[in-house]
Amino acid sequence: MLVKTDVVVLEAVTGATDANVTAGSRRPRIGDRGRFNLVIVDILAASMAAIVIYAVRQEGIAIARNSSIIRNVLTVAMPLVWVVALALHRAYDRWSVHSVAKMWRLVVQAALTLIGAMSAVCLALRYTTLLDLILVGIPLMAALTVLMRLAAAWWLRRRDADTYLRRTLVVGHAAQLDGLLATLSRGRDHNVRVVAACVADRAGEHQAVALTVPVLGDLNGICSTALAAGCDCVIVAPCPELDAPRLRQIGWALHDAGVELLVAPALSDVAKERIAVRPAGELPLLHVRAPVFNGPQRVLKGLLDRVGAFALLLCLWPAMLVIAVLIRATSNGAALFRQRRVGRDGREFTLYKFRTMSVDAETRLGGLLSRNERADGLLFKMRADPRITRVGRFLRKYSLDELPQLINVLTGDMSLVGPRPPLPHEVARYDDTVWRRMRVKPGLTGLWQVSGRSELSWADSVRLDLSYVDNWSPALDARILLRTVSAVLKGTGAY
Repeated sequence: MLVKTDVVVLEAVTGATDANVTAGSRRPRIGDRGRFNLVIVDILAASMAAIVIYAVRQEGIAIARNSSIIRNVLTVAMPLVWVVALALHRAYDRWSVHSVAKMWRLVVQAALTLIGAMSAVCLALRYTTLLDLILVGIPLMAALTVLMRLAAAWWLRRRDADTYLRRTLVVGHAAQLDGLLATLSRGRDHNVRVVAACVADRAGEHQAVALTVPVLGDLNGICSTALAAGCDCVIVAPCPELDAPRLRQIGWALHDAGVELLVAPALSDVAKERIAVRPAGELPLLHVRAPVFNGPQRVLKGLLDRVGAFALLLCLWPAMLVIAVLIRATSNGAALFRQRRVGRDGREFTLYKFRTMSVDAETRLGGLLSRNERADGLLFKMRADPRITRVGRFLRKYSLDELPQLINVLTGDMSLVGPRPPLPHEVARYDDTVWRRMRVKPGLTGLWQVSGRSELSWADSVRLDLSYVDNWSPALDARILLRTVSAVLKGTGAY
């Protein structure tokens, strides 16, 4: 049977019993425990800042008695005021507990608000002797809070990682849940741990068997299933059986049980920066900002690409000269390899690379096609390709063979960051979906390189390229460039 909601099965799979099926007897929630830990950490950070400010106070400055009393009271009250400011900025919400990106933003916002409010009060009351305490103490509190939160999160995760993950039940059709689980597994900045699923269609039982989590029920009894599985939240995938009235009732039941309800959108691979809620009367609509293909940001990207490529060529030309000499000294043929590739909007260009294969590599390709390890797509990849030279293997491992592509970036055919530059015969087999990756210039590095390179399947490579095209922003380029350094040093998937 697909539906297995009886207590015996739940106990066997999740460790739940009759004693902990009710909301009142469930395990402590990650949000409650995480908030308590964060409050303690923030109080300690603020107390340390207060001690530092008090200790470094300049003794030679004459301070009026009433100002001195106010200063001491304010110093002692700093931890409480700081915790209240963070709470008002929702820094203790469940989904803020382990989100590093959100933590930074909320702490900075709380600090700026507190600086503005307290400075205005001091100026209005003419207590200007307290401004140094505010302008130095609050930034110090914010910095110590961020550092101590990161240290505490690292220590707690090492000590008991599972305790600080949100146990989650996913609900929907089996085919949808398979994609949802894959997306959640790729996430880097969430604390969700999917422990069970409720599948809507019995017809999809064969698909449900393939899910990576146990199927504990159907759409009947979602709340009881979540409680018995010890879940903190429920994620519902788009499902026609769950219309607005029914979903609202499920939300009420989960709220009464202390379980959060999240609704997954039908869209995937959309950056959160592109999403906003736009009200239309009483109906909240999900607005997805259009991708940026032209305009000032793209002009700035092209300018930065050329400046960056020129600077890198100036710094790296001695190393490139040494590489060229090694290639010529260890194998026959030119050091530089030229190949026709396809760029933005289908325009072909000549790509430059250091030669890593023997000069007869193209003629030997036909005899190796049967050994292609990437039979799922259009690319040819072999881990132990006999055509690669000894020097070439080293160059590929650390992506040094791609350094001449800086010339392509300088001439405007490529960008520092972008999709992989494809071959003409590959592009000829693209469908409309894959062709969308040609809307931007190919890149020297990209999501494909920092996410595994040749270890990726063809489907994952296309997904990453399309995600970059649709979600491009200067911040995304900066993150990819930073991750490229680590990916190159590790050499993962480079062969």
